[in-house]
Amino acid sequence: MKNRLLIALLISGTSLGASAAPWSNQSQQQIMDTLVEKFEQGNYSKKGADSCLMCHKKNEKVMALFNGVHGSLQGNSPMAGLQCEACHGPQGKHNRGGKEPMLDFGSQALATAQAQNSVCLSCHQDSPRMSWHASSHNLEEVACASCHQVHTGQDPILDKQQQNGVCTECHSQQKAQIHQRSSHPMKWDQMQCSDCHNPHGSQSDADLKQVTLNDTCYQCHAEKRGPKLWEHAPVMDNCANCHSPHGSVNDNLLKARAPLLCQQCHSGNVHASRPYAPGGDTGFSAGGSCLNCHSQIHGSNHPQGKALQR
Repeated sequence: MKNRLLIALLISGTSLGASAAPWSNQSQQQIMDTLVEKFEQGNYSKKGADSCLMCHKKNEKVMALFNGVHGSLQGNSPMAGLQCEACHGPQGKHNRGGKEPMLDFGSQALATAQAQNSVCLSCHQDSPRMSWHASSHNLEEVACASCHQVHTGQDPILDKQQQNGVCTECHSQQKAQIHQRSSHPMKWDQMQCSDCHNPHGSQSDADLKQVTLNDTCYQCHAEKRGPKLWEHAPVMDNCANCHSPHGSVNDNLLKARAPLLCQQCHSGNVHASRPYAPGGDTGFSAGGSCLNCHSQIHGSNHPQGKALQR
């Protein structure tokens, strides 16, 4: 683990020879230089966590670590090995006036996101995280600690009742959409972001857990899956051609109301391009509009269902 973290710090573009300036006066580059130097020296405390707790034991957020898995003294937990220094790096001269930095975590940390994440990935190497390096979060330099909490008995993002709240702290557009009149039941926490997305990356667009968007939708909407005898091309291509997956002001998550939605493709057809008759309402402007007649919009298996009417 020590070697992996040192390599990651070096890859971050650091160089040796940091100044001895106090931590508060150092730039991020100087902080990273100091960390690299400390890892090369390997100056770990002989007393482990006891040295850290001499100063930090009165901090409730620090002590909360022992309520969770990271604070366990069993198995592969950090506290079962190098303890605090397993994540924060060698203590070095940190406890001598606080003039030497240690690796810190979170969105306000002075350490780079890459350096922070290298610590987490030194232990968390499994199939859900195999695509992390190509993930949207990694490419946007989001640190693991921006979403996860380690110094706690229960990480909020792992709680299904709190996960959506954590995700929408950054994804504000999606937060607005899930509160629109037509949406998936995410505002009641009956469905979570991770039901569709893998936040640690995948081989699909938008970090979807399935190969395609349609395959993701079919996990719940299996009745819409083809092949159909008569297929509707936009449906087979991409559900998002017609639906807004996070929410919409229109019924059934539609991106626009019929017949306007239908006319985006069928505008060249005389029948479909005249929804409003001069004398009053027609089948286009009443009830389900185009769907009054073409009710099998996702495809039909009826021998006479070419027009998706049955």
